[in-house]
Amino acid sequence: MIEHIVPGRHDLLLVVDIQYDFCPGGGLAVPRGDEVVPVVNRVAAGFAHVALTQDWHPPGHLSFASSHPGAQPYETIDVDYGAQILWPDHCVQGTPGAALREDLAIPHAELVLRKGYHPGIDSYSAFYENDRRTATGLGGYLRERGFRRIFLAGLAFDFCVRYSAEDARREGFHVVVIDDCCRSIDVGGSDADTRRQFQAIGVECIPSAALGQDRCA
Repeated sequence: MIEHIVPGRHDLLLVVDIQYDFCPGGGLAVPRGDEVVPVVNRVAAGFAHVALTQDWHPPGHLSFASSHPGAQPYETIDVDYGAQILWPDHCVQGTPGAALREDLAIPHAELVLRKGYHPGIDSYSAFYENDRRTATGLGGYLRERGFRRIFLAGLAFDFCVRYSAEDARREGFHVVVIDDCCRSIDVGGSDADTRRQFQAIGVECIPSAALGQDRCA
């Protein structure tokens, strides 16, 4: 039997990057990424407090392979802040691929946080850009609001969800990832590595079936 968790007033659901470019047919498609939408919608209905993130890159972003002559997507290069995987162009500001999916039905979401808009720094985490120094302000927002436990859902499990979960843990929050509300890119075994890291730092992974649906304001 699954022990049910009923989200309370100190809990927030963080829905990460459910955008067209991360779904099948998009510029950086996560396999079966579109499948999470109905599950996330159902789960979100049980939370009084929800925040969304949106990848929001300017054209010619440092992380795009197209910005580096001769480079190919998924190659790794060294930049000022360390290793950087090069990606296909994706989530370019104002393009259809950068939009949140229209079928993501969370009208009570209280915040949409855009990340990745610094031209020379990539951003996986909802808390810090990839230089690990440039904060998004999300940590302060969550503390100001009195949240203690952060549940995560979205795309991709092994990149933006992973980095967000790790940073939320470092920021002192209790962190829970809802497994079936995520999908992985799985570059070089990154899905398995993410699961090992979560276990090591105390990030819980649960199925959506473990969540009760009584919304507490």
